[in-house]
Amino acid sequence: MSQFKNKNVVVTGASRGIGLSISKRLAKEGANIAILAKTDVPHPKLNGTIFTAAKDIEEFGVKVLPIKTDIRFDDQVETAIEKVNYEFGSIDILVNNASAINLFNTETLSMKRFDLMQDINVRGTYLCSKTCLPFLKKSSNPHILNLSPPINLKPKWFENFTAYTLSKYAMSMNVLGMSREYKKYNIAVNALWTKTAINTAAISMLGGFVSPEQCRKPEIGLLIEAEQQIGVNLRGVFFIGDKESDVIAALDFECVPLLVKTGYGSKTLESENLPKYIKVFRNLSDAVDYVLSL
Repeated sequence: MSQFKNKNVVVTGASRGIGLSISKRLAKEGANIAILAKTDVPHPKLNGTIFTAAKDIEEFGVKVLPIKTDIRFDDQVETAIEKVNYEFGSIDILVNNASAINLFNTETLSMKRFDLMQDINVRGTYLCSKTCLPFLKKSSNPHILNLSPPINLKPKWFENFTAYTLSKYAMSMNVLGMSREYKKYNIAVNALWTKTAINTAAISMLGGFVSPEQCRKPEIGLLIEAEQQIGVNLRGVFFIGDKESDVIAALDFECVPLLVKTGYGSKTLESENLPKYIKVFRNLSDAVDYVLSL
């Protein structure tokens, strides 16, 4: 029996893209999915609504709860989470996937767009985590997973889009803080991030800054048959995907490798050519499964 069978999962921004892919993967493993997203009617530029996503997920024979939610607003998040708990009976996993992206420099970025990124990426992530906390505390194996990167202070990650980097690093700081704060409740708080961009609807709205050819597909899988187990309920760990070698790496909050695997299947990865990656996954879906199963 799958370890996700009958687990109740909240995924923000799950009407399309990575959020939908994660939801479908977990549903395939038997998890019930609550979709929290803003789009309830077709968007002229973005494919998918909470209802089309629900239809896709229902094919796996699990419970699905689409809830129109703008995570910028306290009342909407509180109402949605209360509804999830009422309908499902509990909450075991929160995936903070919802995020706004505007890859503009300081001269060209409007404050309206700046505020949008801070409100969704930073405040929204914090709000959803805080609101789910009372319910996660009652779970036997609770998890919070943020889609955010390990913090790297090299200037190249700031110089072209300072505001976006600030917002995503703040999501990562939520991981660092809450992983320690929630340790007493046995809630694992981790992050997942791909080294390259994912070809979602949001990419097409960036004005050519990132082309689809530079991206991976959101269906790249997200979890795996790891041959080794770290054997602990990880907290404050960042899992990173690499396009070239199809690697998912795990680093702790100080970017120290926890363990290293140098190959899988017929493909061998030379450890000396990798920055001490911890664990190798065939795809992103396998990585998600692994993180949430710890």
